[in-house]
Amino acid sequence: MSATAGTTARRKPLRTALAALYGALVPLLAALLLAAPPAAARTDAAADVPYATLTEVTGFGSNPSNLQMYLYVPERVTPNPAVLVAVHYCGGSGPAMHNGTEYASLADRHGFIVVYPSVTRSSKCFDVSSPQALRRGGGSDPVGIKSMVDWVLGTYDADPKRVFATGISSGAMMTNVLLGVYPDVFAAGAAFAGVPFGCFATTDGSEWNSACANGTVTRTPQQWGDLVRGAYPGYTGPRPRMQLWHGTEDDVLRYPNFGEEIEQWTNVLSVSQAPASTDTPATGWTRTRYGGTGDRAPVEAISLQGVGHNLYAYGTMGARVLTFFGLAGQDPGPQPQPSGCAVTATTSAWSSGLTASVTITNTGTAAINGWRLGFTLPAGQTITNGWGATYAPAGGAVTATNAAYNGTLAPNASVTIGYQANHGGNSAAPGAFTLNGTVCATA
Repeated sequence: MSATAGTTARRKPLRTALAALYGALVPLLAALLLAAPPAAARTDAAADVPYATLTEVTGFGSNPSNLQMYLYVPERVTPNPAVLVAVHYCGGSGPAMHNGTEYASLADRHGFIVVYPSVTRSSKCFDVSSPQALRRGGGSDPVGIKSMVDWVLGTYDADPKRVFATGISSGAMMTNVLLGVYPDVFAAGAAFAGVPFGCFATTDGSEWNSACANGTVTRTPQQWGDLVRGAYPGYTGPRPRMQLWHGTEDDVLRYPNFGEEIEQWTNVLSVSQAPASTDTPATGWTRTRYGGTGDRAPVEAISLQGVGHNLYAYGTMGARVLTFFGLAGQDPGPQPQPSGCAVTATTSAWSSGLTASVTITNTGTAAINGWRLGFTLPAGQTITNGWGATYAPAGGAVTATNAAYNGTLAPNASVTIGYQANHGGNSAAPGAFTLNGTVCATA
């Protein structure tokens, strides 16, 4: 869409484009309908925020675009906790992002705090295009999100050196924007199906940039990098690391944007555009790392072959984001040890895949608050998605960590979780399980 087109002429294409972006992400909205109601929770007296419950916070600071702030604080928070900002997609909301991703259950496991910004404008898309949004302190959504971060840092004595952002679609674009305008606030970001910083820029008040969405905006790495550096003139401090995800068949924010993002962030971080390593961490994935070969390389890019715009997979990707951020090794303390447990596992298979149903029963006499189920997948099996828990890694010795809504198991109570996996001929269920380190009986 031309920046000089009249308001009337662009109204219909804008509605159509935003509707496409919304429609591509409808499956994530369905998670709202499946979420269990929150249980009664303890409250942080200082902040008046319940633990382990999604809570709206008001009066958090400067908020020029009237965003809503939703907060998730786990029962067990590490000292000086990290902060993760999880930014929703067009048509979504903070609660939808909470329910459609596993970051709350990962926070339960690792003790960090999650902020879910929520748009109130009618499009439910974040502002990643206005001049105000693309410069430090310019106004609009980035200012409100920074206020949310500042509120959490002050209220919970959180670690200002461990603030991270991740987002999907519109949220991925905002992740790029946040890392550009506030490089002194965010340590790293993970963008799922986004575009480079500044690619969606408009000057006519439109939220949509068709040329960028279609992947026809190309610049040199230096030009892309200059856009980021120009958002905070004079800044000479360290720049946040970036993890990028994109599907090759994305028909909303097309795949060429992935390559442009790589060019931008390798330039910003002053690393070679030639990959330092390339591997395939899961079927159909190609991962390239730039400026380093480890889990925390300056830039990490994951291309998903044959995958469209709705690429985020619950239960498989969140843990990889935490590994990149350096949060996967955190642990707020030992999990309670059950005095007894039993597990029943069954599979239903077809030629190359299977689904598994796993029922965990607390056979002890005390409640379990927070659980991790350990098991080893048969050779050749790889988990592709899961429900009721977060699964990591995808193969070999796996740990399933409770979701936010099912972490408490009363005596004699059960919870059923499940996963889908590929297999190379062996479709059997795992044969042995541990619950928080305790060996469970199997049926």
